[in-house]
Amino acid sequence: MKHLIKGVAKFQSDVYPGKKAAFQKLANGQNPEVLFITCADSRIDPNLITQTEPGELFICRNAGNIVPPHSNQTGGMTASIEFAVAALGVAHVVVCGHTDCGAMKGALAPESLSELPHVKEWLGHCRCATEVVREKYGKADESRLKEVTEENVLQQIQHLKTHPAVAAKIATGALQLHGWVYHIETGEVLCWSDEREGFAPMEEVYRQA
Repeated sequence: MKHLIKGVAKFQSDVYPGKKAAFQKLANGQNPEVLFITCADSRIDPNLITQTEPGELFICRNAGNIVPPHSNQTGGMTASIEFAVAALGVAHVVVCGHTDCGAMKGALAPESLSELPHVKEWLGHCRCATEVVREKYGKADESRLKEVTEENVLQQIQHLKTHPAVAAKIATGALQLHGWVYHIETGEVLCWSDEREGFAPMEEVYRQA
């Protein structure tokens, strides 16, 4: 905890003064352009990866960057998505997975989660991803971690489309969905390309957009 406390002190003395005007503006409201859904993994820092400032991203994090399909049972992700899309009016939603994801390893080996019942139930939202990989490659184990990680991003985007606020904005062209996978070791970000029907380097995908 000591380094956290020192970090707060440094922020207040060294960082805040240089950005005082921006923080004072943010104190009266927010207007983010992007809802960024990613994993709770401590190695992932959305603002660092995207080089964005406070107020630019509305961030939702959980184990496995999961978006439960819409239901009448309210949950934190459902409420946050609805608020970001319907109230804040974000124009983009990014679902960002990452390499070496412990949640994806758990989804591939649910039998290993017997002592983590809530984690096991939560990762049931990844079952479509593991089943797709199993159908494509004949097996779904840790040797297919990359494929499951990528497929999970695509499946969570499909889940997003079941949320009424998201479906409505997509129908009017006011919202775009993006699938990313961040590679921790190299810093590379691969993005889903409809044209290529696969993930490709960001600069290639968005150059074509």
